[in-house]
Amino acid sequence: MAELVTGHAGKAHATAEQAAGLNAGILGLDDYVLNVHDKFEITVVSANKVTIGTGELVMRGRHVSQGTPEDLIVTNGSQGQKRNDLIVCRYAKGSQSVESAKLVVVRGTPTTGTPTDPALNTTSPLDGGTTYDMPLYRIPLDGITIGTPVPLFNVLKPMSDVWDSLTQRSTTWRVPYSSDSILLTRIGDICFMGGNVKFNNSGQNNYTKAQEKLPEGYRPVIANTPVAVFGGETTFICYGEANGTVTMLGNPNSAYTGCTGVWRTADPMPAA
Repeated sequence: MAELVTGHAGKAHATAEQAAGLNAGILGLDDYVLNVHDKFEITVVSANKVTIGTGELVMRGRHVSQGTPEDLIVTNGSQGQKRNDLIVCRYAKGSQSVESAKLVVVRGTPTTGTPTDPALNTTSPLDGGTTYDMPLYRIPLDGITIGTPVPLFNVLKPMSDVWDSLTQRSTTWRVPYSSDSILLTRIGDICFMGGNVKFNNSGQNNYTKAQEKLPEGYRPVIANTPVAVFGGETTFICYGEANGTVTMLGNPNSAYTGCTGVWRTADPMPAA
């Protein structure tokens, strides 16, 4: 039977199960740390204590909030043995269907060989699981020493980042040795160069700097990135840098030619 969840029913009727279903449907059926607060940053305090920072996470649709840092105790290691412990966020449904979540250290098995991770509870609450573990960190121990914690979670980017990744801008760029311009398009952080031009001159270039620069908003992240590769009756390549400088290689050969180029930028998105 259909039920209006986000509506007044004259009685308490919206359930946590319904909220979890909505979260899972929008955010996905996996586990995610949200991109706010400390994102559960870990600090090793001593040989048997770590601190987990603040954060928000969603595990199979269940939202868990940690408003203050929390100390967790790691069982001391043993000389000559190695061990992998896991720090997890554990969901549990107890008597009378009361649900809870807490951070737990799951102790691994000591070994003189290569340690393996301990087993976790993997049946999703969406599938009726009453205990479920979302792994946050692997804590490697070598003897009595805690090694560098290994993050095991994905950070879910906000919708604003998704919007930015789909935003499109376009401009034109005048090509060296030509009075023609070609189209320069950006979608998210990816830039595309393409078009046809007629070169007016010939001249062999051996990494010569061009007078023309790439506009802000379209400059490549890495130096010596091929931003315009010309073919046909010429072999001529323009390489871009993060400051917009363009370096030329080859001979435009006074030819008619086509151009292509794709690269990534870290520039702010140009205004519309």
